[in-house]
Parts: sequence; C-alpha cells; structure tokens
Amino acid sequence: MTGVIAFQGVPGAYSDLACRAAFPGMTTLPCLTFAAAIEAVRAGQATLGMLPCENSLAGRVSDIHALLPDSGLFIIGEQFQRVEHCLLGVRGATIGDLRRAHSHSVALGQVRQILAELGLVAVVEGDTAGAAQLVAQWGRKEDAAIASSLAAEIYGLDILRANVEDAAHNTTRFYVVSPWPVKVDEATPHLMTTFVFRVRNVPAALYKALGGFATNGINMTKLESYMLAGEFTATQFLCDVEGHPEQPGLRRALEELSFFSTEVRVLGVYPMAAFRLAQGAGD
Repeated sequence: MTGVIAFQGVPGAYSDLACRAAFPGMTTLPCLTFAAAIEAVRAGQATLGMLPCENSLAGRVSDIHALLPDSGLFIIGEQFQRVEHCLLGVRGATIGDLRRAHSHSVALGQVRQILAELGLVAVVEGDTAGAAQLVAQWGRKEDAAIASSLAAEIYGLDILRANVEDAAHNTTRFYVVSPWPVKVDEATPHLMTTFVFRVRNVPAALYKALGGFATNGINMTKLESYMLAGEFTATQFLCDVEGHPEQPGLRRALEELSFFSTEVRVLGVYPMAAFRLAQGAGD
C-alpha cells in the first residue's frame, strides 16, 4: 500500500516503527498529539493512522479510548509492535562515559535494571524518540537516550547496548484507522470486531449486557470502561471480540447487548494480526 500514514510522536518513535513494519510502502507523518494524528486522517492529509491502544506492561492508552469513538474514523486493522529499548549515545561515547539516561517516563520504568546496573540518573522527557533527538543535539557523552534502533539511525546515535528492557514480552498493540470502513465477508476466518456501548443505569446492567457473549460462545479479548463528560453515572465501554457482527453467535450477543444498553456502535471489523494468530487466537 502507498500513501501517508499518521502517528503521534517524532520520527523514530515506536509508533513510527509500527507504521513502517505494517506498511513499508507508505510515508510516515509525525504528529504532535493523538488528536492531531486523528485530524490528519480525517482531513485527508494521511490515508491511514496508527494509534496505540494498549501495552502489555503499561496497560491501556486512555487518550485513544476517549478520542477514537467520536473521531468518525474506522478501525481496519491491528498491529503489534515489540518494544525493544536500546541505550543510545553520541558517536564515540562509551558505557563508562554515561551519567544520565533520558526517555519517556513509561520507558524509564521499563529499564530499571540497566539504570541500576550502570548507576544512571533517569531524566524524564516527552517521548523516547524526542529524547534521542535531544541527546543528538546536545552532543554530550554523559547523556544517553532510551529509544528504538530506528531513532538511533535517524538521529545519528550509537547503540551502546540493545534490548535493555526488563521484560522481553513488552509489546504495544495499535489500531490502524481509516476514514472509511473495510467491508469484510462474514465467512472470513480470524476476524476481530471493536465496538463501544453504554449500559443503562440499572442494577446488574453490565452483568446482563455481557451475558449474551458467554451464552453464545463469543471470546471477548478486551473490555475497558471510562467516564463520559466527567459524570460518574455515565460510563462507556470499549470492547474487542472475536468474530464478525453478522455471524450468528456474535449477532445474537450484540442483540442482547442492545437490549440492556443505551448505545452500541461498531468501530471496525478487521483481520486478526499475525502476532495474535501466532499466540493461538481464533482456534
């Protein structure tokens, strides 16, 4: 696929890496915020958007859950990106020169072992690739960045040590979004459906609403709740399930959900990523 794909961050961010891995023929468009990345797709500046929705260590990306349902965009795919942190220094720097490590707060929390081993002071920056950009600009041997190998390539830094993350399973999942939904035949195997819903403000509403998924044998892989407009009585849920809305089991489950909900809205039907299938999903 050709065209432009938008992401939040600066060149070399893990979102940039996910774009290049999923769509090597597309040009990546860095955006300052998630809202700006969504607007770039909506305004036609980008064909697609790559939006992180959850990380195996840090959990959900709350901004996406708040922004995506009302964005007018549709989920057409998912991408899983391993987060492989590298310790980056300016050209000629050695491990012994380092005194400080700069990165995003989440990334710094994922490399505590290497920071303790080398006695480095952790310095929080706006994002991982931005930290690499700053270290390159400063040109000081005592400053390092925790970022991707792509960031090292883009900003001309040396990889002093690769794969410094504490947990080898550190992986971020992304939604691939488009201004238009993709029509997927209901007979296609290995599909995911993402939707949002709100439950009625009555006792056991959520329990009753979700019962149809269990009785119809639907595997629910994600359920997140968040407040709407700051009201504690207005809760919206974002849900990922396996299957197509027109397949009998999921259709019945969604019908039952609608009976107990004030709104059910499908955000996308899309193929499972190879990473998910490799873990045995859809069997």
